[in-house]
Amino acid sequence: MDPLSDRTRLIAAATRRGEGRRPVNPPIERASTMLSDAVDDMRDGSLGPLYGIDGTASQTALRQAIADLEGAEHCWLAPSGLAAVTLPLLALTRPGEEVLTTDAVYGPSRRFLTRYLAARGVTARFHAPDATAEEVAALISERTRVVLIEAPGSLTMEMIDVPALAAAARARGVLTVMDNTWAAGLAFKPLAHGVDVSLQALTKYVGGHSDLMLGAVCASDPAVVKAIAEAHEDIGLCVSPDDAWLALRGLRTLPIRYAEQAWSMRQVADWMAARPEVSRVLHPALPGDPGHALWKRDFTGAASLFGVVMQGGDGKAAHAFLDALRLFGLGYSWGGFESLITYETPQMAFRVNPPELEGPLLRLHVGLEDPTELIADLETGLAAWRAALA
Repeated sequence: MDPLSDRTRLIAAATRRGEGRRPVNPPIERASTMLSDAVDDMRDGSLGPLYGIDGTASQTALRQAIADLEGAEHCWLAPSGLAAVTLPLLALTRPGEEVLTTDAVYGPSRRFLTRYLAARGVTARFHAPDATAEEVAALISERTRVVLIEAPGSLTMEMIDVPALAAAARARGVLTVMDNTWAAGLAFKPLAHGVDVSLQALTKYVGGHSDLMLGAVCASDPAVVKAIAEAHEDIGLCVSPDDAWLALRGLRTLPIRYAEQAWSMRQVADWMAARPEVSRVLHPALPGDPGHALWKRDFTGAASLFGVVMQGGDGKAAHAFLDALRLFGLGYSWGGFESLITYETPQMAFRVNPPELEGPLLRLHVGLEDPTELIADLETGLAAWRAALA
């Protein structure tokens, strides 16, 4: 039989045979203390988890499924997407070293780099979001230990040639860590493209229902695995069996939701791009986007998250736009079943070199609603935008 698609494999992992009569989904086992029958068994990990922090059935099944999805030998769970970012950075850097990353990096990741790690002797350097892989590689210094990659970058959606950057970093003895949340482990496989560590916020697409906080970190290289495993153990990171069970349930339908939301996103994004109130729509899957060629070459799908740069206007008009909407929720996340919108211009102030924008920057996430009705909602918002500028 030919290798199974992600869509089939994520379900086949639940319906596999040879384990006797059992439920489709693993049971939720809430436990801290694990009992043994004999003293000699108490430290025998082959008999199961020694303590609740090691994870029970739902955590184990989720780790295995995410590792398989990402093509990794090992997967660790973290209590949030941000914790999944911080774990490999803590594990792989030492005082005196530096992390090189995009100026468009996820805001909380930037905060961790410039506040927590900086106070402990690990510095961060930010490259231009639209830099080429060659330009980023040229910035690698003797102090650079990790290149933290986002493709696309947060909010402004710049792409980079990930395989080329990963190869250049490896040639210089530098590790690469990629935040793969946008691709959800489906549309892009970082480890298959030479990246050392792939992480994602399972809070987003994998959970899919905006009701859990969770992250995952995946790796295969033995030295990297050892460092992350020890840091995970020493820090004491763990997740609840209930949250792992919810994420596992969401994982089974992930490919269907991801594809459907991407289709709806395209309807909404194309409509927005044609509006006179809009200067630019930022999404690498759109023809004409600066990162489209890289996306088309390396990715097999697209997230339903995109940016919109308005044509002129100000913060007051942006607020009027958002306040007039009734179907788009006002909330900071994405990947769930619901559509969301946020006003993001203020975040540009944290960048080393803020981009020149023709107007306010908005971020839209398209959920599973009827896209024609979402468009009608946005039309109402644009009417409020125009009224605020009159």
